[in-house]
This record gives sequence, structure tokens and C-alpha cells, in this order.
Amino acid sequence: MPPPRTAAAALLAVAALGAAGCSLQTLVVNKAGDALAQGGTVYASDDDPELVWQAVPFGLKTIESLLAQSPRHRGLLLAAASGFTEYAYGALQQEADFVEALDLPRATELRNRARKLYLRALGYGFRGLEVDLPDLRARLRAAADPEQALGGAGKAQVPLLYWTGAAWGAAIAISKDDPELAADQSRAAALIRRSLALDETFEAGAAHDFLIAYEGGRASVGGSIAEARRHLERALELSHGHRASPLVTFAETVSVARQDKAEFKLLLDRALAVQVDAAPELRLANILAQRRAHWLLGRIDELFVE
Repeated sequence: MPPPRTAAAALLAVAALGAAGCSLQTLVVNKAGDALAQGGTVYASDDDPELVWQAVPFGLKTIESLLAQSPRHRGLLLAAASGFTEYAYGALQQEADFVEALDLPRATELRNRARKLYLRALGYGFRGLEVDLPDLRARLRAAADPEQALGGAGKAQVPLLYWTGAAWGAAIAISKDDPELAADQSRAAALIRRSLALDETFEAGAAHDFLIAYEGGRASVGGSIAEARRHLERALELSHGHRASPLVTFAETVSVARQDKAEFKLLLDRALAVQVDAAPELRLANILAQRRAHWLLGRIDELFVE
């Protein structure tokens, strides 16, 4: 997600060349796109989520404006896929969870918006992947084994594999009444597994978080608590204990399902003990995870039956 000043400068540069030759305008768009695609770290290290969510929409619309000029720019497509996914979760879906008990219509509205943005992110993700892997989405749907359809993906595709899978999984999770989307669950997981096989260190092991929820949430229909726990341990190892999200995900997915209140509290206390300033590039993600940990602890009497 690009900083607003970078986004504004990019738009001005493109506008100034509106009457210029096509090749020159394309060059400027692509250069601006390269700069925007590298601009997310300023948000990731911020300690004020509300400020970030107010700034992000302008950056995302700037990215979409540039994609209209350069529709196959991998960096812009990745920035769109990741940016819309992060915004949908952090600004919309999580807020829906927090307000649901007091304002169900508002929560429903937020979730509907989040779903639309996850699907938008999914579209951008596949567009990015299909620059190098033509017709990937159709081949994934047709393949008996989705992971075989991803055999041509290499390490260069890891970011797009991860964010496309994350957007797909999030859209599925928030659309429980959509059987067509639910049928794609294994395909979303295949994208994540392929990214993990190619580079499990990406985003400090974030792919493991997805698989914690995937394995733990399906324990009664083919998933595995043991596998979910293995992914938890590996996520913590790869992040050197600097990420709170794996702990929160396991507590919410597995500990609640197993009705293990002691483990639930232990994991969330560990998540809250993560020092958000120890890894600045993870600061925003840790603040969001810790907010969720506080919220979950406040619902402990609802989540566990004595």
C-alpha cells in the first residue's frame, strides 16, 4: 500500500503526460507503479491503525488508476491484491466482529463490504499470477489435484501466491452461505501450500497462519489438530516469537473448538506479551492481533461452556 504523498505524486506525473506519446506515458506509469508497489512498509510499521485505514483507500484507488494504464504490471497487481485484502480484514471484517453484539446491521454491512473487497483482491491476484502462468485460475478449477496445476510457479510468484490464497480464503470464510465459494477451499489452500514450499520465510512465515486456521477449522472433516499445532510452532520459530497472529489464530480456531479454556488463555496472554516495537515491520499487524486477543478474552464466557 503506497504512502499518500507517493500516490499523489504518481497521479500528477501520469496526468502531466496525458498528452505525451503512448510509449513515454507507459514508461512513466510503469515507473510510478514500481514505486507504489514498494511503498507498503511505511504502513506496516505504523502504530495507529485508524490513521492507516483513513489513508489506504486513496492509495488503492491510485493503484487501480495506474492499472487501467498498465494492466499487466505485476507490482501494481500485487499491491492491489495485498492492499485490498489487508484493508478488508483490518478496517472492515475485524471491526464487524467487534461491533456485532451492539449493532448487528452495521456488522452485516461491514462484512458485505469486506467480502466484495476480498473478491476484488482475488481478481487482482490471479491477474498478477497469470502474467507468468496463463489461465491459472481455469486450470486450478479443472485440475483433479490443484497443487499439480501450480507446478510452474516459482519463487518469484510467492508474494502473489500468498496474497491470492489469503484473499480467496478470507472470502470463503466470510461467505459461509455461498456453496460455490466454499467449494474452492482446497484451491485456496493449494496456493498457500505452494507459496510455503517455495519460501516459507515470506512475511515471517505468514502462510503458516493460514494453515493453522485451515487445518484446525476442518479437524472434523479432514483437517488435523496436530498439523495446525505444527504450523503454529513453525510460525513462531520463523518470526522468532515476534508475531502475535499465530497465537491468536490457534487460540480462536483450535482451543475454542476443543473447549480448552486454559490453553486459550495461555496463548492469548502470550500474544499480548509480544513486544510490538521489537520488529517494527510487524508493528501494525501485531497491534491488530493484540486487539483481537483482548476482544476474544472479553468473550471467554460466551466461547466456553462450563
